[in-house]
Amino acid sequence: MSAQPIPGLAATLRDGRQYVLDSVHGVSEEQARRAPAPGRWSVLDCLEHLTFVEGRFQEWVLNGTEITPDRNVDREITLYQMLINRTEKREAPEAVLPAGRFASLADAVSGFEAARDKSMQLAADRGTGLLAIRVTHPRFGDMNGAELMNLIVGHARRHADQIREVREALGI
Repeated sequence: MSAQPIPGLAATLRDGRQYVLDSVHGVSEEQARRAPAPGRWSVLDCLEHLTFVEGRFQEWVLNGTEITPDRNVDREITLYQMLINRTEKREAPEAVLPAGRFASLADAVSGFEAARDKSMQLAADRGTGLLAIRVTHPRFGDMNGAELMNLIVGHARRHADQIREVREALGI
């Protein structure tokens, strides 16, 4: 597989990291555990979920099926825009619900940073070879590895925006 970079992907992953980190900046450990209402997620829950899903998506890329390389930038953009749109609320599948995987906000931030480091390394190592990997997402169907990497960024952005909503609701 080619190690040529996919234009913009490294910057998108890097900027997405900062967007998430900015969303939790200044949140105390106690505040991170508070949910704004029963049945809603806390800051810690959001961060745990997005970190867990990012790792899961990485595994999908690593275990994807080889295909003829194909890039559809319009589909990448459409998938990303669908994900970041918070006007439509979605229920997370049971397998990826927050389950107390992190003991603290600091642990969750470290976990997120490690996951994003791995995503960035995966993008660098695979480069345009990501276009020759097919994975099947349960909601969005078949996609190539580059589309899934863009989904990683969009998913994290969606939950960073959710963290901002939680903070607003809690007055943080």
